[in-house]
Amino acid sequence: MKHLFTAVLFLTFYTVCSQEKTLEPKLENIAWISGTWHGEAFGGKTEEIWSKPSGGSMMASFKLIVDGKVKFYELEIIREIENSLVLQLKHFDNTLKGWETKNETVDFSLKKITKNKIIFEGMTFEKVSENEMNVYVDIKEGGETENVKFNYKKATTKPIKQLLEVKKTEEIITIDGIANEAIWNKTAWHALNQVWLGETLASDDFEGRYKLAWKKDALYLLAEIKDDKLIDIYKDPLTQWWDDDCLEIFIDEDNSGGEHQFSHNAFAYHIALDGNVVDMATNKVGKLYNSHIESKHKTKGNITIWEVKISIYDDSYVDEGDNQAVTLTAGKNIGFALAYCDNDNSKLRENFIGSVFVEGEDKNRGWIDANIFGTLVLKK
Repeated sequence: MKHLFTAVLFLTFYTVCSQEKTLEPKLENIAWISGTWHGEAFGGKTEEIWSKPSGGSMMASFKLIVDGKVKFYELEIIREIENSLVLQLKHFDNTLKGWETKNETVDFSLKKITKNKIIFEGMTFEKVSENEMNVYVDIKEGGETENVKFNYKKATTKPIKQLLEVKKTEEIITIDGIANEAIWNKTAWHALNQVWLGETLASDDFEGRYKLAWKKDALYLLAEIKDDKLIDIYKDPLTQWWDDDCLEIFIDEDNSGGEHQFSHNAFAYHIALDGNVVDMATNKVGKLYNSHIESKHKTKGNITIWEVKISIYDDSYVDEGDNQAVTLTAGKNIGFALAYCDNDNSKLRENFIGSVFVEGEDKNRGWIDANIFGTLVLKK
């Protein structure tokens, strides 16, 4: 009986501790929803902009755009009232005529706040990450209630660094590692010389540089890597792919920056010597993305020339889904960085060399943080 009592007591304690802690009903505990959010719903695009707390309230505007035209607007507030919070909103058509009467509002009373959720009667805000949230709304129609999910991504302002202009070409670029196309004679070299991991490199051990061009179907890369040893220890492409010699290309389609470790807010393509392309998938394991990258390299002595065609995908990309590459246009900004994993015949890479200067001691952040990427501007 003593052992049974102890087990029951432990189970009760574990259950209580595992429950999310309820936070006080204060605006400071929901301030994470402030910002500009974009998503898709009802066959169109949504935008919701929340202010920071001030004057005892937070305010938001919402609009739905379908086929390039506004369908309706909302004005929302969350305000402090009687030691709690209430969310109130009004709807307007595209000419700003109100759906509700003059003094009528749609109200949602607060149930509770946790670290990652704000739960009102009929509406819940769920924090997925610093730059993503879900909003669940009960919508009543025809006597029935449907819980509709709105997935939002936050618009962020990424600091602009290493701004590079990339020329357009109309000629056919054959991915063969030979680089005999005219565009490569018309474009400038950029340095690959920032040590992100490891010790300072001697020029006889490593030197790197690269060029870029674009067509509407893809971004094109030419890289020249001087490496005294080419190492491919791990034959399984999904085993420690970062510890073999490989070219790594970081792409952020909309140059928005932010975290991308287990999302497709940005991509970190590791191109192995055998041509396999690996990045981390949303299920937190490595995955082959060979259809995104076409590459070929040729080595003469200690110089390897890489030619790469990079199809660009945006953050709507879904693993195992039907995805279309973005069509590139002049004036577009793309987050970009290039790196090289250098292994000189050990179990782990000795150096990781990037194209962008990264502040602080932890310079190996590109696989998580797209804010460290440079910016490409596509030119005619």
